[in-house]
Amino acid sequence: MKNNPLNINDSKRRLSMDRSVAGRIGTTLPKLDVPIQANPPQELLRESLEMPELSESEIVRYLTQISTFNFSIDHNFYPLGSCTMKYNPKVNDDIAALPGFSAIHPMQEESTVQGALKLMHDLQNILAEITGMAGTSLAPMAGAEGELAGMLMTRAYHQANGDRKRTKILVPDSAHGTNPASAVMAGFEVISLNTDSNGNTDIEGLKYVLSDDIAGFMLTQPSTLGLFDTNILEVVNMVRDAGGIIYGDGANLNALVGKLKPGQLGFDILHSNLHKTFTQPHGGGGPGAGAVMVSDRILPFLPTPVIDRKTDKSNAEFFTFMSPEKTIGKMGAFHGNFGALVRAYAYIRTLGKQGVPKVSEDAVINANYIRSQLKGVFDLPYDRTCMHEVVFSARNLKRDNGITALDVSKRLIDYGIHPPTMYFPLIVEEALMIEPTETESKETIDEFIDVMKIIAREAAEDPSLLREAPHNTPNTRLDEALAAREPDLRWNK
Repeated sequence: MKNNPLNINDSKRRLSMDRSVAGRIGTTLPKLDVPIQANPPQELLRESLEMPELSESEIVRYLTQISTFNFSIDHNFYPLGSCTMKYNPKVNDDIAALPGFSAIHPMQEESTVQGALKLMHDLQNILAEITGMAGTSLAPMAGAEGELAGMLMTRAYHQANGDRKRTKILVPDSAHGTNPASAVMAGFEVISLNTDSNGNTDIEGLKYVLSDDIAGFMLTQPSTLGLFDTNILEVVNMVRDAGGIIYGDGANLNALVGKLKPGQLGFDILHSNLHKTFTQPHGGGGPGAGAVMVSDRILPFLPTPVIDRKTDKSNAEFFTFMSPEKTIGKMGAFHGNFGALVRAYAYIRTLGKQGVPKVSEDAVINANYIRSQLKGVFDLPYDRTCMHEVVFSARNLKRDNGITALDVSKRLIDYGIHPPTMYFPLIVEEALMIEPTETESKETIDEFIDVMKIIAREAAEDPSLLREAPHNTPNTRLDEALAAREPDLRWNK
């Protein structure tokens, strides 16, 4: 037996057109209750349109079956490093679906949506408290947009101080690709900083590049290597002493919540992927939320709107939109992804002060458990305690058997487990970036560890098994270069 079979019967993979039988009807349309209209011009009409003829049960079975071809966190373990694909409590979806949240409109009168505004105001304060910052804007609608907001605030801060010569941003070589992209979009020149042999910021390299044209440093803490940068206080002091802004990429905040506040380390700006740290079903481009938290000196530059609490003449509180004094402006049409904000608020309030620290505790314990169990099976480029994720390398399998990280990932699919992040960070050869998150049980993690050990053994005993994987999926190994250049997105009979 080649693998852990998914038992998908080929007959169940038939396309809808293959199932078609003349005369079968899946629904009966009601009698027309509007006047019959003339057809569009003849040149706009098709000569014919072949449609499948199916019963209702066939339609339901077909759509249900193809829905299982997409992997999700509700199927099984999804250890996609950096992306934090963790289980999202369904109660958050239930709360976000309440009519008072889901049936309102962003252009309603403020007096009619006071509950929604209060939620946003409270979430602003909660996020500022968790991160140790002075204030929050919920306006950015994705993590990358939070980064862009951070860079725009950095530029606005320096310009307000008449310091227009600061045109360069420092970015580590291990950073998310969106970091340099966001800096460039904001008009900065990017300087890449090397990582030292321990996985920290290279202090000597930082000393070399610091000058009066440096606007700031974009730093992910813990880094995309899954490591806490032990040089952090020295780095922060050096950059701030040189007049720069410390920007924090908060994509990995679930390693710190309840344990350490970035504001206390000296960060000026921090974005948080609320859809990652505080749960929101995501993937495929959204929906997300990239709230930005800032220190006192950046408060006037927050993107608009921010929710303000006021009192009327009778001392009754009410909530209203406001624009900070020197705001960088809007990040979108309205005020952020409200549904994602509701889910984040519900998640945090459900956990409470006792539960929030457990998020980081469990995330870090789970990652270090995997690190300890797979050390020696796969190469470990930085052999030290990790945070919420661990980065292995398949270079030992490549050296000994010609097996790549891609082969390992494809083989994982045969065992019903989603592949981890591959080939990132770029500074790690044949990288396998594994994030178990805080929501997985020991049993699930043990199963993953066992499968990874089996795959490593298969690489030595039968490497072709990995090179040809996956074996039992609707699509097996694709020519990925051809698929990217000449995608075939339509079914033709």
